[in-house]
Amino acid sequence: MAKTILCRCEDVSLFDIHKAFEAGYRDLESLKRYTGFSTGFCQGKCCTAHAARLLASLKGGDDVVTDPPRVRPLLHPTPAMRFA
Repeated sequence: MAKTILCRCEDVSLFDIHKAFEAGYRDLESLKRYTGFSTGFCQGKCCTAHAARLLASLKGGDDVVTDPPRVRPLLHPTPAMRFA
């Protein structure tokens, strides 16, 4: 069986998501923490919607999951650049 990648940045496959779901991770945030999808370079712009659809289908419904992963603020404020 060919490996189907869900998150290219972190190399998370559909098999990894299925395995996490079977292990009891049933919401998008816990799947993200367990597998690492949406933590790479794109910060979930490419894979979060796919993971939400897959999770909804694994739960037996067609609705999109309504609990998006949390976005954490920067540790230190980033100053805006001033142009003269």
